[in-house]
Amino acid sequence: MKTITISTDSREGLYDITNKVESIVASSGIDEGLVNVYVQGATAGIMIQENWDDSVQLDVVNFLQKIIPRGQWLHDSQDGNGDSHLKAGLIGPSETIPIINGKMGLSTWQNIFLCEFDGPRNNRTIVVTILK
Repeated sequence: MKTITISTDSREGLYDITNKVESIVASSGIDEGLVNVYVQGATAGIMIQENWDDSVQLDVVNFLQKIIPRGQWLHDSQDGNGDSHLKAGLIGPSETIPIINGKMGLSTWQNIFLCEFDGPRNNRTIVVTILK
C-alpha cells in the first residue's frame, strides 16, 4: 500500500492522478493483478473518465451541480457542504483497475481522477493498494 497526497485549488473539480498511480504500479513489479485507488474523506470521490478533452471533466462537475445543488440539504446547517457529501456518495470513494503485463488496463481515453467536492484542500490522501 502507498499513498498519494495532493492539494486541490477549487471547491469542485476533477484532478488527474493517473501518472502518480502508474508510477506506484510500475515500482511494484506486479505483472498481473489489481490496483485499487481509494480517497480518504467523505466529500471526495475517485472516477475513471476521459482524459483527452477537459470539457468532459467540466461536464461532470456541471452535471453534478445541476442534480445536487448547493444550499438545500439538511446537513448544510452543520457546515454548508451537504451537496459535497451527496456528490461523493454518488461517485464513490474508489476504483479498481486490472494490471495487465505490468501496466494498468486503462483504455487510450481513460484516466483516473480525484473528484473534489469540498475544496480547496491542502491535503487529499489517496490510498493505492495493489493485489496480486
